[in-house]
Amino acid sequence: MTRALRNIGRLWRILRTLARYDAAALLPPGVLPVGLGAAFRLIGVPRRRGIAGLRPGQRLAAALDALGPAFVKLGQALSVRPDFVGEDAAADLALLQDRLEPFPAAAARAEIAHGLGRPIEALFAEFDDRAVAAASIAQVHRAVTSEGAAVAVKVLRPGIEAAFARDLDLLRWLAEIVDRALPSRRRLRLVAVVETLAETVAVEMDLRLEAAAAQELRDNFADAAGFAVPEVDWRRTGRRVLTTSWVEGVPINDRAGLEAAGQDPAAIVGEMASVLFLQVFRDGFFHADLHPGNLLVDSEGVVHAVDFGIMGRLDRTTRRYLAEMLHAFLTRDYRRVASIHVAAGYLPADLPLDRFAQAARSIAEPILGLPLAQISLGRLLGQLFAVSERFRMTVQPQLLLLQKTMVVAEGVGRDLHPDANMWELARPLIEGWMAEQLGAEARLRAAAETLAERLGRLPALLDALERSAGALRDGRLRLDPETAAVLGAGLARRRRSGLLPWLVAAALAAALFA
Repeated sequence: MTRALRNIGRLWRILRTLARYDAAALLPPGVLPVGLGAAFRLIGVPRRRGIAGLRPGQRLAAALDALGPAFVKLGQALSVRPDFVGEDAAADLALLQDRLEPFPAAAARAEIAHGLGRPIEALFAEFDDRAVAAASIAQVHRAVTSEGAAVAVKVLRPGIEAAFARDLDLLRWLAEIVDRALPSRRRLRLVAVVETLAETVAVEMDLRLEAAAAQELRDNFADAAGFAVPEVDWRRTGRRVLTTSWVEGVPINDRAGLEAAGQDPAAIVGEMASVLFLQVFRDGFFHADLHPGNLLVDSEGVVHAVDFGIMGRLDRTTRRYLAEMLHAFLTRDYRRVASIHVAAGYLPADLPLDRFAQAARSIAEPILGLPLAQISLGRLLGQLFAVSERFRMTVQPQLLLLQKTMVVAEGVGRDLHPDANMWELARPLIEGWMAEQLGAEARLRAAAETLAERLGRLPALLDALERSAGALRDGRLRLDPETAAVLGAGLARRRRSGLLPWLVAAALAAALFA
């Protein structure tokens, strides 16, 4: 009851804001009351000026921005759910930027001193009180260490954990109400959307995790000539403070600035494509927030990534599935697209392949038939995931995150060099990787690695079996009487051949086929 009362007032403000921006109509029927906007206008809440010409997605983005930081994050989470808000609205929400007014420098200094356990004067010879960037969770200041190195210092907003906890509890409460009251809307998985948002925010609020992500990405590209990640200053990093080397460069969307500096936009787009491909397929670890503010180009043409709060991971099996699926799409082998989905376990085994192949063709042909510069693999994946829900396919959150990342990266590339397709520029790298990873030799190598991994688990499994047998013998583990009778009969039949070989065979089978 207390939770409900606490959230009702906040809910009133949300509904009022959605009505003012005429944004409620974008959501699927039944999620919010019909005629919400008209009801609020009736009681004297007018529409906000200047929204008449905006698309529904733009109106929703503006409303979420007005509601505050947690709702900006919610909008970013919804941007990877075209099945929920539609493809056009998802694209509009993807443009939501995490920009807020900076909090006072005195508070930033206090947070740094408290978080690192030392006076700020002992950490930095210089500290610029003007924040160079301010977002919903943290802001960044330029500083110079006591050793003379220029650094960027990221510090969490005071009290941000409590503020987000309050709004996330409200969103979770609303999602649970919709799930209970409208069973037909459970397919939208609103609770899962909120939980994904909560997990993302939890990671962003521990800057040690962001530092570890930056270090991992930096190590992965230590030998790269055209891509760099700032170095983490671990001595000046903690849960609420992150310090990295300072990056001086031109924002990647400043085409005029890049050309004035003598940089080649086409080469930069090609580098972006290669780097993203390597992150996804070679490493399975990718920067998932590649908006223009997080990419800078230095005087040598090197692309620097910053802000590592949102990262994605793909395991080897998922990477293989994704590579084979994209290859099948690009060769227009739609039945192969369907069989890959079934083999990967994403679709029911009894699904008629021709039905899914037809759906895949319906979304791919309009996209693949466009001029080369306009082909978007991110858009292709987004439409595929939306269509797949009709076939009872549950898409992994990391694939949705990747799809959003691809769309944003393609948008940056298109702004830089409208006549180039970033995937075509990276084609030699892509074809080489595909030949190496999807050939017969690669399949045998992957099978051998899987076998070795499962054999490596065999000793632990045998130990567990031995402990269970001991517990059963000593009476510390009791079996259901019917199960014990069946097991006893089976063991009696095997006593002549000895129990150990049978146990080893069972353990081996479990290790190999688990």
